[in-house]
Amino acid sequence: MRLPGMGPYPVVLDLAGRPVLVVGGGTVAERKVEGVLEAGAIVTVVSPTTTDTLARLEREGRIMVRRRAYRPADLRGATIVFAATDDRIVNAAVATDARKHRIWVNAADDPDHCDFILPSVLRRGSLLVAVTTAGRSPALARVVREHLEAVLGEEYAALVDLASDVRRELRALGAAPSAEAWTRALGGDGIRHLLAEGRRDEARRRLLEALGVA
Repeated sequence: MRLPGMGPYPVVLDLAGRPVLVVGGGTVAERKVEGVLEAGAIVTVVSPTTTDTLARLEREGRIMVRRRAYRPADLRGATIVFAATDDRIVNAAVATDARKHRIWVNAADDPDHCDFILPSVLRRGSLLVAVTTAGRSPALARVVREHLEAVLGEEYAALVDLASDVRRELRALGAAPSAEAWTRALGGDGIRHLLAEGRRDEARRRLLEALGVA
């Protein structure tokens, strides 16, 4: 039980190749499925009926669908579980069963039956920014994310790639700029503006200069 004043602990899960169970076949379940598929999960859906999108994903071989009601045995082997039906009693039963097996569960619109919550996510290539209100106001989380979308342009995806490439090159040369040097180098607008204009080579030179590397 969470004590007063305590908040959730943020993590980023690597679900690539891991089995994920989604109980439900409606639009809420569809959003859960699309999100974990993007993370490379192996997805099983349990529901008597599904949306057209979930049916298409099944035909394409991207998910497996068990077209029937949920059974506790469906939890076997799952890394995490989403209870995403339109029946709160079913969702609560899924959550109770999952917790018995120490499987983390997210129950749609039911924080009391959630071991984890889903943030509103902004992606710019490998850059991922997650915004959450700990389930108290998903709408506000979306508002904040939309504000960040206007601030963090598409050039940030190129900036992540450039910083990663330069970091790898410097390591190979035995150079190790400090964390403070990296922060100063990446904190200005100049490099991002060059990347936004497609001038990557110039941006690379500017980054190396800012890091104090000839």
